[in-house]
Amino acid sequence: MDKHYKKEGKYSYYEAGEGTPIVILHGLMGGLSNFDAVAEYFPTKGYKVVIPDLPIYTQSILKTNVKSFAKYVKDFITFKGFDKVILLGNSLGGHIALYHTKLYPEKVAGLVITGSSGLYESAMGDSYPKRGDYEYIRKKAEDVFYDPKIATPELIDEVYATVNDRIKLIKTLTIAKSAIRHNMAKDLPKMTVETCIIWGKNDAVTPPNVAEEFDKLLPNSTLYWIDKCGHAAMMEHPQEFNTILEEWLVKKNL
Repeated sequence: MDKHYKKEGKYSYYEAGEGTPIVILHGLMGGLSNFDAVAEYFPTKGYKVVIPDLPIYTQSILKTNVKSFAKYVKDFITFKGFDKVILLGNSLGGHIALYHTKLYPEKVAGLVITGSSGLYESAMGDSYPKRGDYEYIRKKAEDVFYDPKIATPELIDEVYATVNDRIKLIKTLTIAKSAIRHNMAKDLPKMTVETCIIWGKNDAVTPPNVAEEFDKLLPNSTLYWIDKCGHAAMMEHPQEFNTILEEWLVKKNL
């Protein structure tokens, strides 16, 4: 399904459905298509799905960090007039969701993280492909998934273009450093929001022990595993991801 961002004020975002807002935060390489299945399913279940386009490569270098992105999300939620939201983040998006929840807990009814950075220092530094030949980047893109076929030629082209864009590369490395600086280990025990952790059992970017650590440190978390699944569960096993998420939302009355 071909989705498009709509522009309003300084924000670009995708929106569908009516009801409790699920605000989705994409990762470094994340586009709208990563969340196709979530964006199609939950509006049929009484939720409003909102996907803001995060200014990962467009903010000034001084604002290219986890804390600034968390503030951007808060400003967006205020702009939309939402009282409380469910935040769903993958990879860097999960880290931004966590940091937002630390700073503005009153805005967050529930939190969903999958393949999130925030605890594991090399989550982005190591997995982020360096500039270089196409084959190397193809291999790196395939490593994100359990099934390498999910790394389509389009996706590999996109990654290749990003790493060969000097400004984007600098900003990516800035974000990776910021992710290390904004480690959440000390904050998580104080964060009482209901949290759903959905993790690929074969995630090579943020390995399973990272999910276990999140589950141990967060007071009100539930951990779900998806088998034969890498770093982007909502792309690799969309139906299973939706089923788990829906069951959790119903259980927690969100």
